[in-house]
Amino acid sequence: MNEFDVVIAGAGPVGLTLAVELGQRGKKVVILEKRERLGKLPKMERCNARTMENFRRMGLADRIRAHGLDNDMPMDVFICDEDITRTPLVHHEYPSVNVLKQHYTTVNDGSVPAEPYQLISQYTLEPLLVDVLNELPSVEVRFDAELISFHENAGSVTVGYKTRAGESHEVTGAYLVGCDGASSLVRKSIGHELEGDSLLEMRQALFYSEDLLDQIPIGIGRHYHVADDKSSFLIVQDDKKHFSLHATVETDAEMSELFEKIVGFEFTYETLYVGSWRQRLMLSSGYSKGRTLIAGDAAHLVIPTGGLGMNTGHGDAVDLAWKLSAALDGWGGEGLLGSYEAERRPIGRRNIAASRKATMGRRKWRGLWSPQMTERSAEGDKARAELAAVADAEQRWSNDLYGIEMGYGYLKSPVIDYGQDYPIDDLGLEFKYTAQSLPGFRLPNTWQEDGSPLQDSLGREYTLLAVGVSPEGSTELAEAFAKFGAPFSVKELNYTAAREVYGTGYILVRPDLHIVWRGEQLPVNGTELAGLVTGNLVAPTQDQGADAQRVNA
Repeated sequence: MNEFDVVIAGAGPVGLTLAVELGQRGKKVVILEKRERLGKLPKMERCNARTMENFRRMGLADRIRAHGLDNDMPMDVFICDEDITRTPLVHHEYPSVNVLKQHYTTVNDGSVPAEPYQLISQYTLEPLLVDVLNELPSVEVRFDAELISFHENAGSVTVGYKTRAGESHEVTGAYLVGCDGASSLVRKSIGHELEGDSLLEMRQALFYSEDLLDQIPIGIGRHYHVADDKSSFLIVQDDKKHFSLHATVETDAEMSELFEKIVGFEFTYETLYVGSWRQRLMLSSGYSKGRTLIAGDAAHLVIPTGGLGMNTGHGDAVDLAWKLSAALDGWGGEGLLGSYEAERRPIGRRNIAASRKATMGRRKWRGLWSPQMTERSAEGDKARAELAAVADAEQRWSNDLYGIEMGYGYLKSPVIDYGQDYPIDDLGLEFKYTAQSLPGFRLPNTWQEDGSPLQDSLGREYTLLAVGVSPEGSTELAEAFAKFGAPFSVKELNYTAAREVYGTGYILVRPDLHIVWRGEQLPVNGTELAGLVTGNLVAPTQDQGADAQRVNA
């Protein structure tokens, strides 16, 4: 018998989220983290709306908001002229979380999420998730445990790790998931490499100032871009007392000088960290081999522009968790876990493309900077106006991404029944969200008659939604899922918004709220449909190989 169901390498937000999802399903999990303790670098900055919907389903949304940025604080973005004391060149207003929440309750056309996004620094989110895991008896987090090797056996993976003191240990699990970052040993060991582009090298500094935010003359916001020749970008972290600065300067010492210049008035601060990093847009050549899989930065590297990095990895974790659980519970066929790469790798590619578009938009307005802009003259006024006009449009690619965050669909999944004449063959890069009640897409959010989101009433099973029609006759489909041992339920929807958004008929939703089938009538062959969406009637992918044993055989 395996010591663990799943071994996870890496205790970043992706590995921790995967462990929460598995632990809440009762799976025995160990996380191996090479750090001795959690870090204090911001790294990720926000959980987007889709991520917060997932955290809501884990019962963590309110807990995350309580630890994140003040929910009454506006999310404004400024592009500043030299420093943050001058009238900004561009001011994009974005409402606070609480204002968004109130607005969302007035919209019931499927266009708004069940949860707004939340700004929260990685150094705040990681310990919060560790605390959650400490409440789950089947999950263990081991720090000072660096994965050094692993090999696959019949039905298991044996993982070796070491401590800084030189002690060596082994654990075994049915599956290994590498959430071990860009230099992932797991990815390299299964023969995959990151492919793509390496762009600008930048420096990042983290500063602490007790009262700087309240003193900023142009107003409170989350981002302060500065029009200069250094790509300077100041971010307000979640406690409103820490500030991260990114810039292209030559030395660490210049970061403090630049911080003072950008602020433009005397204030008290402390420098906590300065280091360098490189912008990368890269995708792994594969996501899995046999019983070993990768997720997060091990699978894709996305420039922070647009905030798609951690959130893409979070989506990997949610997709992977329920499929691993299904395999461990015996009802998930080989095709189900095999669909992980088929579904998530195209989304990784798309999100990299979206981040590239946002980055190029930012570069477009930054490329208009010239020394003339610092002149207080007619020529200087003209140069600033030209940059501002371009920035007003191009900067929005970095912040208005609901279509990327919520509008993605799995278009070539082996475990989704698309039906005939499927209307979509390419997702494109649509930044505006349009609700799609089609197979492969997230079920759009609607508010039920009691004001709660429909998502709250959908569990971690396959659910047949009977929208404006009778669920009578669904017994055959229920029996078909029962044959495979897969969880299944039926829910009747008759409220107006459901009929208007989803259309009348039947929709089959899987545990992660993605639609796997829809029709005006109940399926003709329930066993065939149930077998397909649970991966039991799909041939295994090549990467799973002949040694991967069918769990429910």
